[in-house]
Amino acid sequence: MTHWITALCFLALLITGAEIVVSHPRFYWGETGNSGTTALFKIPIPSSRATVPSGYNYVLPDQNGWSRALHFQAAWLVVFTGLLYAAWGLCTGHFRRNVFPAPGDRTPGAFLRVIANHLRFQQPDASEAHSYNVLQRTAYLAVIFVLFPLVIWTGLALSPGFNAAFPAGVNLLGGRQSARTLHFFVSVALVLFLIVHVVMIFLAGFWSRVRPMITGIVSTPQERP
Repeated sequence: MTHWITALCFLALLITGAEIVVSHPRFYWGETGNSGTTALFKIPIPSSRATVPSGYNYVLPDQNGWSRALHFQAAWLVVFTGLLYAAWGLCTGHFRRNVFPAPGDRTPGAFLRVIANHLRFQQPDASEAHSYNVLQRTAYLAVIFVLFPLVIWTGLALSPGFNAAFPAGVNLLGGRQSARTLHFFVSVALVLFLIVHVVMIFLAGFWSRVRPMITGIVSTPQERP
């Protein structure tokens, strides 16, 4: 349930986040940044605001209002869902059993073997059919304990209320504009993970992976006599 709630929230965050970026497709570093200052980098797309210099002689429809509201709501929903998932994973030992690599897999050789199998498009054997290999476990650990907390932190740093209550949390990032830039890059990393995640599910067998996630029942094919 937490997986599908997070998936829906992430879709909402992705769409609304793109709309917010369109309103000002320029990124800065430091505390302040606006249309009159030099951008650290900019996305070569038209803006939805005529006051933002984008190099185009037209603007896109402005959807910034509802996008910010839905972005805020979806973000808090995914935060509470993530806290529920983290509490469940810690209390039940899910992270220890299924996510943290086994001691024998914490070696460069184990990583290289898995990478080589992927490059050869080798199908996993029966022992790996319903478990994560070391590369998957490392990726999930990075997403759960690094990227998601960082995207939440940088997102909160864009809030004036958070700035007033916890100024140190913003200063550690280098300022509000630095937080916005970091928020963008972390979001791009999460999108790349999502793309690889979905592609690997299709390559491994879509229904054989998704059906147990919905029903909670893992069916194993029976051997013929």
